[in-house]
Amino acid sequence: MNIGTFGFIFTGICLNAIAQLLLKAGTNAVGAIHLTAENWFPTGIKLATQLPILGGLTCYVVSVLVWIIGLSRVDVTIAYPLLSLGYILNAIGAWYFLGESVSVQRILAIAIIIIGVALLTRS
Repeated sequence: MNIGTFGFIFTGICLNAIAQLLLKAGTNAVGAIHLTAENWFPTGIKLATQLPILGGLTCYVVSVLVWIIGLSRVDVTIAYPLLSLGYILNAIGAWYFLGESVSVQRILAIAIIIIGVALLTRS
């Protein structure tokens, strides 16, 4: 995989991770969602007007476009497992931006993911 292809793949992964963080920020602003027959429409409007949610959805759309370009250049057996880098980015972003805790167990799991991705990219 050349640097340009990796750039497309990694950009798609980053945009996907940013989308997750923005969606979570938007739902944090709304609070826990409990849909009923009476509140589904007002809840949908409330969600649709949250800027972080709109930003997250935009990031998803762009990430799919970038991902398709990267996927056209590399085997899916290489590209798809690289998506696990998103776990690492999301854990760091959730800790830094959303104040979520990252336990030792989570750090060990992330380290295992990093080892797996390193092995994969060397194949």
